[in-house]
Amino acid sequence: MPNSNGPLISVKNLKTVFRTRGGEVHAVNSVSFDLAQGELLGVVGESGSGKSVTMMSLIGLLPTPPAEIRSGQVMFEGSDLLTAEPRELRRIRGGKIGFVFQDPMTSLNPVFTVGFQIVEPLRRHLGLNRAAARKRAAELLELVGIPDPRRRLANFPHQFSGGMRQRVMFAIAIACEPKVLIADEPTTALDVTIQAQIIELVRDLRKNLGMAIVWITHDLGVIAGISDRVIVMYGGQIVEQGPVSEVFSDPGHPYTQALLGTVPAVRGKRIDKLKTIEGQAPVLENSPSSCSFHPRCALALERCGRELPLKMQIRGSHDAACFLAKTEMSPANA
Repeated sequence: MPNSNGPLISVKNLKTVFRTRGGEVHAVNSVSFDLAQGELLGVVGESGSGKSVTMMSLIGLLPTPPAEIRSGQVMFEGSDLLTAEPRELRRIRGGKIGFVFQDPMTSLNPVFTVGFQIVEPLRRHLGLNRAAARKRAAELLELVGIPDPRRRLANFPHQFSGGMRQRVMFAIAIACEPKVLIADEPTTALDVTIQAQIIELVRDLRKNLGMAIVWITHDLGVIAGISDRVIVMYGGQIVEQGPVSEVFSDPGHPYTQALLGTVPAVRGKRIDKLKTIEGQAPVLENSPSSCSFHPRCALALERCGRELPLKMQIRGSHDAACFLAKTEMSPANA
């Protein structure tokens, strides 16, 4: 369970823009959230909602240009990662914060063996000699469930299945026992059996290593099963966040309600007709000045199209940015 001794990462008013030939794309707009020690935080939303860009912005993984972080603060161990020197950021990235990318086939270098790619961060961040690093690399492959790990160190990525390549990505990401692991849709391209194995692997890693995990996904069922808290993103903004049990049982934002409504319901041997969210995700040409979801919202008020809703505290740490949210308190601090 999460540690209560203050946040491990604290993000305040993060704004990320992409400069393109067609103009600016405001991909992340005033995003703020905390990640507690040992917590598993789920991040959900449609494609283009800003999930991956937000997390990549935290540790400088976006190419600049075209990306530009306009404002914000990302506090980690007393330092702002957004103003850190490149050398310091490289030390943190892979050392204290690990990242698992969505597609392991394109993330792993096809011309180097898996062993080389695991050994490299061990030597760079921990200063291990080659023999010690290879020994540790074999232990990591065993930890993530790859059989005959010493022999498999000499294999290339194409010699592994999709599920095994994803396990290799986890081995690289946890090689230096980071305090934070960010997993960007790590099970999207895998079949359901392998998905279940990867999820079980993450549970074990969290239990054994005590790391905080950010899990980015479209799969609400996965988030319901493994997360402590959930962030719902839309139009580059956080529209709702809170304990996963509260958000899923009593969603405060119409977008969250719509997302949950798309989950198929099984009644006996019959599956209800699949529901969709009508309309299209917004084109983020400008920083939002009103509710981005209002063109698709069946409950929208007239003011939703001209005012930007504040984040309203529903109860405890559960809040939603919606004029219709049922609140017990006054507007939460942004």
